[in-house]
Amino acid sequence: MNAIPSHTAGVDATPGVQIDRLTVRFGARAVLDDLSLHVERGEFLTVLGKSGCGKTTLLRFIAGFVAADALAGRLSIAGRDLTHAPPHRRNLGLLFQSYALFPHLSVFDNVAFGLRARRLAGGEIARRVADALKLVQLSDAGHVMPAQLSGGMQQRVALARALVIEPDVLLLDEPLSALDANLRASVRSELKALHERLPNLTIVCVTHDQDDALVLSDRTLLMRDGRIAQLGVPRELYDAPNDAYVARYLGAANLLPPRVVYPLGNARHEERERLACIRPESFRIVPLGEGRLHGTIASVEWYGAALSISVALDALPGEPVLVAMQRGHARAPEQGARVSLSFEADDVVLVRP
Repeated sequence: MNAIPSHTAGVDATPGVQIDRLTVRFGARAVLDDLSLHVERGEFLTVLGKSGCGKTTLLRFIAGFVAADALAGRLSIAGRDLTHAPPHRRNLGLLFQSYALFPHLSVFDNVAFGLRARRLAGGEIARRVADALKLVQLSDAGHVMPAQLSGGMQQRVALARALVIEPDVLLLDEPLSALDANLRASVRSELKALHERLPNLTIVCVTHDQDDALVLSDRTLLMRDGRIAQLGVPRELYDAPNDAYVARYLGAANLLPPRVVYPLGNARHEERERLACIRPESFRIVPLGEGRLHGTIASVEWYGAALSISVALDALPGEPVLVAMQRGHARAPEQGARVSLSFEADDVVLVRP
């Protein structure tokens, strides 16, 4: 039975990762606070958040690396209670930010390292390493030393090493942060394609990058101060954020008093407990008087294919809103021009402050 292709059967009902009421404290500080989470088998979950929010501690808890002053909670993976199991008994694949390749070992020997530690036969090791290298499109690189490879290729070697042991869960810790922007986008696409080829492989990926979460995830977990700020499919977090924190983290967001957005007589005009969230791409600049909001173009910034336009609203002095416009779709307005902004009612989401 081949090690790597065994993940490619249809997704079944075997449990993935189950965390119940996890609390991790270092001294008086609760890094994770009564957190519960269920990840289905075959799901790609990204854990997103700022530095210090607890996302890396969550990953390290799953891996078995947390030694806290106080730790409470339960972990099961693939239906097995692993709360107190040591890391080497958890059958997890790990891919770290630094890749952690052995510089004195060839690509083949780096990938084979975990199999040799498990005392597999030489023929089985050779076959499984070949399968893993083929999966990451490095079939001809077994004899090469890591220093001879690009950053993206080194990451693929580290990924093959994590996959070759047939892990129940693949844990990715900021896997793209060491790459430049162009290579990052390429490797992100490769990771997505890899998961499509291994639909039964559960992946938990920690990142601070919103693009990683939006592109890679089946679901995204956004953390804040050791708790779950919101969990859902990426589009849900972007289009229907729970609160202002989620709205801002997943992209640029205009957060306005409802009285500015809704006309007098609308019940939401008097809303005091919520803010009206409108994404910059939902605004359209129209001639003065033809839209709901009126103002003056404060600045126009060019970002290649798109323009970022700041508009100072008459109804909200001192708090300009952002408008995103694709180049070529309309003539760019000039700074100082008087304009109106139009938007659809469905583009407005009321969120908690």
